[in-house]
Amino acid sequence: MKNRKYKRILLKISGEAMMGDMRYGIDPSTVDFVAKEIKDAVSRGIEVAVVIGGGNIFRGVEASLKGMERASADYMGMLATVINALALQNFLEKYGIPTRVQSAIEMKELAEPYIRRKAIRHLEKGRTVIFAAGTGNPYFTTDTAAALRAIEIGADVILKATKVDGIYSSDPMKDPGAKKYKTVSYIDVLKMGLNVMDSTAVSLCMDNNLPIVVFNLRGKGNIKKLIEGKKIGTLVRGNNATRAKKKDH
Repeated sequence: MKNRKYKRILLKISGEAMMGDMRYGIDPSTVDFVAKEIKDAVSRGIEVAVVIGGGNIFRGVEASLKGMERASADYMGMLATVINALALQNFLEKYGIPTRVQSAIEMKELAEPYIRRKAIRHLEKGRTVIFAAGTGNPYFTTDTAAALRAIEIGADVILKATKVDGIYSSDPMKDPGAKKYKTVSYIDVLKMGLNVMDSTAVSLCMDNNLPIVVFNLRGKGNIKKLIEGKKIGTLVRGNNATRAKKKDH
């Protein structure tokens, strides 16, 4: 494929995205849609790694705020990401995409342990790799896990899949006057407190000059468009980026 901008991508999917329009759990039709989008990318020769959150099943931070010990709550959240990873693996393999789940917490009956060199080898062989259980440590989000894994495997970009079509000055669901950014620097994301990824994840990407593209997961063909270099969503990149360009409406 000649007209591709990226060769190896890290797709970050929130647990909430797995719910579709449900209030809890896994929506099979949504997972099926995501699997088809990944299949389209793989069929074009793109090496795809995935990190999935677990917020559709259990959120450690919220549980800790309600009195649960934080480390235990975070471990429970990590287990939720494994459930989501296995669900996505099932749908991908239904479409003939060879897939490996690698867990940061050892559970050999369900997934491989995370081994960086093995993950890279899987990608080189055309297998999709789903990284589960976050970093394996409490107090770190799956956003940080996504940044860490992307850097470790040498991904060209993090594609952050969300329910909105980019980064806005405020919540576009609540503020009709919210302005969308085409491009924004890591520093501006941190300074303005833009809701992209947590500060640890953004700092990791900044230190390693790893671009992030925030886009709408529900848009059919959006992953393909990004791979081809089309400008959708919002690009987060280094300080050479123009400061928070707002999209004209």
